[in-house]
Amino acid sequence: MSIQDTIRDQVTQHDVVLYMKGTPQFPMCGFSSAAVQMLKLCGVEDVFSVNVLEDADIRQGIKEYANWPTIPQLYVHGEFVGGSDIMREMYDSGELQQLLGKPAH
Repeated sequence: MSIQDTIRDQVTQHDVVLYMKGTPQFPMCGFSSAAVQMLKLCGVEDVFSVNVLEDADIRQGIKEYANWPTIPQLYVHGEFVGGSDIMREMYDSGELQQLLGKPAH
């Protein structure tokens, strides 16, 4: 299985996936910390996180997977959302809360 296959499996098998430096409990950079905080403020309790500092192949592979050069990277329902800057813009406008919220019935 290639690293791209591994990443594809991770982002499609979990609703919310965050590739970050460190863990949600111990973020290793300010951008990853901000991403985790925004997810918490949106009520996300079940986030699948991948610490890119533990795997150089994932760290490089995720940049290629989304053609996005920075980490953290957020995926929701298999779709790439963006990094912490895009998350912040979406959070400020209410889009992130809508994306992560429960669907209206």
